[in-house]
Amino acid sequence: MTTLHHNPLLLSAFDISAERGFLPTMDPLEQIPDEPVLNQLGAELPKFLTARQFRQFIQDRKEIMGALTDDWGLDAFRGAMRTLSFAGHAYVWEDPDHPTSRLPASLAVPWHGVAQQLGRPPVLSYASYALHNWRRLDPQKPIELGNIVLLQNFLGGLDEEWFVLVHVEIEAKAGPGLVGLVQAQNAAQANKEEEVLHGLRALATAQEAMRDTLLRMPERCDPYIYYSRVRPYIHGWKNSQALPEGLVYEGVAAYEERPQQLRGETGSQSSIVPALDAGLGIPHADDPLTQYLNEMRDYMPPRHRAFLTAMEARVDVQQRPLLYRLRPRSQSEQS
Repeated sequence: MTTLHHNPLLLSAFDISAERGFLPTMDPLEQIPDEPVLNQLGAELPKFLTARQFRQFIQDRKEIMGALTDDWGLDAFRGAMRTLSFAGHAYVWEDPDHPTSRLPASLAVPWHGVAQQLGRPPVLSYASYALHNWRRLDPQKPIELGNIVLLQNFLGGLDEEWFVLVHVEIEAKAGPGLVGLVQAQNAAQANKEEEVLHGLRALATAQEAMRDTLLRMPERCDPYIYYSRVRPYIHGWKNSQALPEGLVYEGVAAYEERPQQLRGETGSQSSIVPALDAGLGIPHADDPLTQYLNEMRDYMPPRHRAFLTAMEARVDVQQRPLLYRLRPRSQSEQS
């Protein structure tokens, strides 16, 4: 296999850890300091949506949060992005049969401002829906089902909660696998075959753990309930039959009152599978699905996008994948 020679990759440089994978290294903030209206908005969102009074709540207020300052810190920006993203989608899809195509400035302007700070578009993405949307019941116990709950919901309820929490545990279980993947890649650069195999075994073990968690989805998530009651709120406004022109973000100067077309939240915005493809040098045909999956990277946190780019730069994907050189060789190949 042809490889490019680079310095070893360090997960910590990309906001990734062995214990948590792509989850944040610190547990997400539950509330945003000195933002009472924003915190109220998040806490009462399920009640407002049930009563279909959320749009009115927003329209009755000229401001829902104070001015952004650079000293907020990353955790606060992530927390604000979570609440604003849920609020933005709740406003648009409060009545799923009659969505609105305009977002008032009181919500659009801070949402866009926080999104700019995080290097992501102002729409609900997987990072806000899952990566930054959980807390531990017992901070001394692991990030796992039975010890984690969501910080923000649309409607609440077992099916919505369980669906997202399964994803959170999968992300945590991916951590050791990412360590193994990077170890295998670094070892391949140095032609250390035994270390490559050791890293790949760690990756395989982590994949089995992730699969076991995914198989628990039916335990407490009814597909009908999730699809009909929860999923409508996570839809975006790109290629949308209900919002064919997209969404106008009122008051956002950069958009000049032009409708924006942005994808909604999807597990395709998780960085796990793209990281495996990149690290193992698995190529994909340039078809509509591949183009869509590449577009999903625009919704990932910037450091995670950078990790995928760094992984891809280290493997010549036009050649055989990393695993090929480690498979048992025939007599003719050995000679």
